[in-house]
Amino acid sequence: MHTYDGRRSAGTPVMTALVQHSRRGPSDMALATDVPRPVPGPHELLVRVTAAGVNFADAMQTRGTYGGGPDAPYVAGFEAAGEVVGAGSGQRTPPLGSRVVGTGRGAFAQYTTMPATGVIRVPEGWPDAAALGMELNWATALAALVPLGEVRPGSVVLVHAAAGGVGQAAVTLALHYGARVIATASPAKHETLRALGAHEVLDSAHPALAEEIMRATDGVDLVLESVGRATFDASLAVARPITGRVVVFGNSSGRAVVSSHELTFQHPVQVKGLHIGTLAASAPGMYADLLSELRDLVSAGVYRPGTPTVHALADGPQVLHDLEARRTQGKHALDPWT
Repeated sequence: MHTYDGRRSAGTPVMTALVQHSRRGPSDMALATDVPRPVPGPHELLVRVTAAGVNFADAMQTRGTYGGGPDAPYVAGFEAAGEVVGAGSGQRTPPLGSRVVGTGRGAFAQYTTMPATGVIRVPEGWPDAAALGMELNWATALAALVPLGEVRPGSVVLVHAAAGGVGQAAVTLALHYGARVIATASPAKHETLRALGAHEVLDSAHPALAEEIMRATDGVDLVLESVGRATFDASLAVARPITGRVVVFGNSSGRAVVSSHELTFQHPVQVKGLHIGTLAASAPGMYADLLSELRDLVSAGVYRPGTPTVHALADGPQVLHDLEARRTQGKHALDPWT
């Protein structure tokens, strides 16, 4: 991450950015107008940010609960779209002027750096902000469903937090692959999920969630689990014994645990962990296949331009508060130039 201690050398180009000053949450994130502009290292790109994606992981980082997160103070954010305006040594592609989306260090800023191997070109004709979520939300949903989740026509797929960025992508993709989709969310978000085509929409806070799911199905082939403590027991309970898969890629309500005894005798299901950055680094062939499939989905009109709610950069702390409180739907973004 782009660290920032409030100091800069004379003559160093500066930029506006959101700086996180502690592990006390979004309330200790503040706008700074004198942050040194980052310099790309070898095989990195310098990107002029036109839209920065807001993700639950950003909120976790502000509280020090995101694995491998930076120490404060640091420039917040890690997902951005924009124009390539510089490159580190040894890096010639994509060329200057290319419009890309990807992850980097300190994305809640006017400029950020990204590893060149991880960026994705913004599809032709799309605004930059419309491509936010391509790597994090859509690639995560696709990985959870296809190589890890082994979805196929007729599969019963349970998607928790289905009204969020990954959730809506997962619902859309699961339907495309012929699955029956059970979606959970708070009641205020149910109409959004029905409009996407989910077959069943349930209250994620129902005290007997597992029983409600089993009333709607005779068991689930695949669970996309990003909530953690609040839903994890239900996820294990409704997955089909032996063949059921639970793909875990988040814990927004807190950590959940399962013992080897439970997996042997109580919930004999397949539990798989997913972090899209780790997948890209550890299984580059699988990641390349995901990106190729995403391009095909764009061409087929299955993956359409996103319509994120865009806020001024200074509103970032409030957006993160709303995200933590589950008052948001879909994708949100920050414009560092307003």
